[in-house]
Order: sequence, then C-alpha cells, then structure tokens
Amino acid sequence: MRLCDQDIEKYILKRKIIIDPTPKIDKITGLTIDIHLSNKFRVFKNFQKNVIDLKESPKIVKFALRENISDEIVINKGKSFVLKPKDFILAMTTEKISIPNNLVGWLDGRSSLARLGLMIHMTSHRIDPGWSGNIVLELFNAGKSILALSPGIAIAALSFEKLSGPSKRPYNIKSKSKYLNQSSIISSLIYKE
Repeated sequence: MRLCDQDIEKYILKRKIIIDPTPKIDKITGLTIDIHLSNKFRVFKNFQKNVIDLKESPKIVKFALRENISDEIVINKGKSFVLKPKDFILAMTTEKISIPNNLVGWLDGRSSLARLGLMIHMTSHRIDPGWSGNIVLELFNAGKSILALSPGIAIAALSFEKLSGPSKRPYNIKSKSKYLNQSSIISSLIYKE
C-alpha cells in the first residue's frame, strides 16, 4: 500500500522518513513528493576501452571503471546543464533521503519532462528500505531537442510503499551497501559484487 500525502506528512513530522531539506507541504501531492535537481552532474568521456567486460575479475573491472571514464561537473548558480539528444549522464538530487526499514521508495519521472524525452532513471527507481543519501539520477535525453537542465527544478517524484513488515536485512546493515550515505555522484561500483 502506497502512502498518501497525509501519511507522508506524518512520517516526515515523526522523522520516520527524513528529507533534507524538509519539503514544503505544497510539494507533497496525492502520493508523491517533488524532488529537485542538484548542481552536480557526471559526464562520460569517450574513453579508449570500448568494452567493459563484467565477467572479468573485479580488479580489472575496477580499473576499467576508474580509468577516468567520467568527470564531475558543478554548474554555477544561474547556469544550466545542456543535455543533447541521445546523451546519457548521471545527476543527483538536492534532497538527502533516509527511509526506514518498513518502507520502500519509488522514484518516478515527471510526465511533463518525459513528454520532452527526458528519462530520469534507466532501471533503478527503487529506493531500498534502510537506504540513506542523495539519489543519483540516470538522465537520458530520448527526445530530438536539446534540453537545458537548471539546478533546482523539480526533476522527479518520490512515493513510498509500506512493506508487510520491517525488513530483516535493510540496506543500511547489508555488508555490500555500496551507495549508502552517498553525497556525491558515484559511478558504478559493480566490481564490489
């Protein structure tokens, strides 16, 4: 069962869901909270190694991924990030989210942005029970127009679903919690699996 706006407000007031900065009430509608684009982006370079073979040893995959395949860019106030058609980048939310072990969060794109061709996640729209940090977005421009992305825009909506009970193994106690408490845009850590 997804939480409605009233329940989301209660969870936030009781600090069961922690969102920093705390959203204004008018940003909680129906069953979602608007979340916003930060000024940090990670752009992939055209790098030498065209294939990252995920069957290779973790050491080789780690080297391939750490081989300066991307750069973090910080956009100054009043500027926008230009996302060309068919470009893929990583971005981050302004808000830091902490979810208790009896909820799962769901990240969804905004319809108005999707109608321009902007995808905000490729597959990872689940926010695990016990997770905490800034959400990394996987932005892809599937449209035909260049999109100017301004930090601070409402980029996505977050909803919460109640689990049948508290999770026995929430994200914050797993030994392989690769992205817990992320406050910067972390590239893939698949080599840690």
